Amino acid sequence: MAFEKARGIHTKMLKPIVDRMSNVDPATLTWISVLFAAGCCYLLATASRDSEGAWKLLAAFALLLIAAELDALDGAVARAYDKVSKYGDWLDHTIDRLVDLSLLIAIGINTAWIDVHWLGWAAATLTLLGSYMGTQAQSVGLGRNYGGFSRADRLVTTFVGIAIAAIMAFNGQSDVELPIVISDTIGFDGINPLSAVLLISLVGGIWTFLTRAMSSRRQLLDGE
Repeated sequence: MAFEKARGIHTKMLKPIVDRMSNVDPATLTWISVLFAAGCCYLLATASRDSEGAWKLLAAFALLLIAAELDALDGAVARAYDKVSKYGDWLDHTIDRLVDLSLLIAIGINTAWIDVHWLGWAAATLTLLGSYMGTQAQSVGLGRNYGGFSRADRLVTTFVGIAIAAIMAFNGQSDVELPIVISDTIGFDGINPLSAVLLISLVGGIWTFLTRAMSSRRQLLDGE
């Protein structure tokens, strides 16, 4: 939620680019962003823990950054040139969800960085449930609910995790060992930046689901 509030500032920063894109179809930007996101997912799924893997992680960082900027541009262009449509809104949100889940699953299936591979699927599932609560609130007339651990928060967390993981790979660093009490509880002995991204996203998904569910429940009961 903290980084969600920075969207307005980011939109203003994109204005010089948006001013040059009057003839661009916003949906085209959305689909191009998918290609960069797909490349990022491949690199995240296959990055090793050596110098070659570090370069893959840096490339994944760059591709994700481009995908994120294109994702921001499509909406900005649509609003600036009166190209907002129900199809564009549907497409943008659908692609956002697919990219969100793909990134977490891609990290989760990386055998070099992640030992417990259900973690990626669990993080993706809880992230989807959190997003569902937001759209469900809208479907009953409450408007979009952006409370909890937003997509912007998750993207920043992912960027930071990838960057630190690249540094660790360059330096040949191993996971940080966890206390026995914690490791016995969660099922693995150490943690690294990419597994931390999954854990944070999982907990963030739970928090988002509960926060949005309680907020919607309160508004619906108060409106009766």
